[in-house]
Amino acid sequence: MDTETIQPQDMKWLEKGVLGIMWSDGHQGVYPIRYLRLHCPCAACTDEWTGELKLKSDDVPMFIMLKDIQLVGHYALRLIWSDGHDTGLYAFSKLRQMCQCDVCRPEKDPDPKPSRRLL
Repeated sequence: MDTETIQPQDMKWLEKGVLGIMWSDGHQGVYPIRYLRLHCPCAACTDEWTGELKLKSDDVPMFIMLKDIQLVGHYALRLIWSDGHDTGLYAFSKLRQMCQCDVCRPEKDPDPKPSRRLL
């Protein structure tokens, strides 16, 4: 199954601040909430041409919360954040590639400088 046809089947909290997504290919994805917020694909957070992240670690509160998840058609999820941000559409294919499980990311990226901002 290629990433264009893979869709989320179920979601649940794996632990506090970590969302699990069961994909149609049987993979259990692992998504730390702050990681998702820091990698928001909207034009305000990610450069549309280069894909470079414009959002800095200090811009996101350490205790960010996911307030809601909305399905957008048959291709994306819209995540609503506690900091008021809600314009990012996480395409299923991109979201699947963002998985942070030990299989997908055996060598974890070093955590960016932790935010000093709590809320």
